[in-house]
Amino acid sequence: MTYRNRQSLAISAAAALLGSSAIAQADATKAEVDALRARIEVLEAASGTSGDLTQFRLGGTAVDIYGYVKADFFYDFDFIQGDTAFVNNIGEPANATDGQFGATLRQSRLGFRTSTETDIGTLQSQLEFDLFASGGASELRLRHANIQIGDHWTVGQTWTNFMPLGHYPTSVEFNGPVGIAFARTPQIRYSNGIGENFNYSFSIEENAGSSSDPVFTAAAEYTADRFSARIAGLAGTIQSGGVEVDQTGLTLSGSFTPWEGGLFQATYVTGEALGPYLIGVGAAIVGSQANDVDGFTLEYRQDIGNKWNVGIGYGREEYDLATSTGTLDFTELETLHLNAFYNPTDNLQLSAEYIIGERTTSSGASFDGDRVQLAVQLNF
Repeated sequence: MTYRNRQSLAISAAAALLGSSAIAQADATKAEVDALRARIEVLEAASGTSGDLTQFRLGGTAVDIYGYVKADFFYDFDFIQGDTAFVNNIGEPANATDGQFGATLRQSRLGFRTSTETDIGTLQSQLEFDLFASGGASELRLRHANIQIGDHWTVGQTWTNFMPLGHYPTSVEFNGPVGIAFARTPQIRYSNGIGENFNYSFSIEENAGSSSDPVFTAAAEYTADRFSARIAGLAGTIQSGGVEVDQTGLTLSGSFTPWEGGLFQATYVTGEALGPYLIGVGAAIVGSQANDVDGFTLEYRQDIGNKWNVGIGYGREEYDLATSTGTLDFTELETLHLNAFYNPTDNLQLSAEYIIGERTTSSGASFDGDRVQLAVQLNF
């Protein structure tokens, strides 16, 4: 916790002491009360604030509460996609609509971070929830629960090391474009760096799909002033219907800032039996064979002044073998996200997005679905 935050906590403590003193010591002299009030005013003047209610201490541990409340309003024109704009729903006769309005607050989330100084270094933890329970219910769902030991070790559930988190496209709706890895898994990860620009990491993780074996990943990233590049690999096994196959994957990603406020990003993923790691969640095994897949995303973003940001993101997934869903299957998925974000204050965000999704079946038939989404988000 910073010196500024410690001062804020001292202010809060002093204010509490002032209140308790007034109750427990009704005969306290005016001079004593004035002196305590003067002390509070000195602390407030030094910190420039009257306290930060999201940060406090429990013994020797600093605790930070963070998160946001987000209200999403959406309209599906052709097929009902659900709270997360699930492109796989497009084409299914049961999801057909002449127009369907929906709203959700399930993306809202709450998290806690802690930091404790010990004889073996700094120990940190993260515990985070959102409201995306199964079956459309608004119940707490665990997102992150991990411990960081010093600068190098992470133990617990967090984003898979295979995922290019720093190059993930921005979207209003929850998933974003197809064609990119997206998973949170229990893991043990080691991270380190060489100089200021090069970082690498290794992990042993639980599989995002069904497997009795762990997954092994490795990643390396180079970051400079105007560009960054990352490579990650994955190896393991996966099971379905009594069949076990090898699971391998490679992700390449990068970003480039050509001018002030501009950003280009791209990701590419390829491998066998990788469906459970991708937004489209294609089947890992079909007919006792590993289902190979290629996916990619492209994004361009531009700041407009200090309060506006606009962007376009495209994603595609191509599977060798068809995944059955309801009455149809799919071998290809595509999405296009056009969005704009406006920040009237530092912690309030208004956003709008137009989403186009396409699903192609193994017979070559294709189905389109459009969606408009608006959102209001308050961060804390």
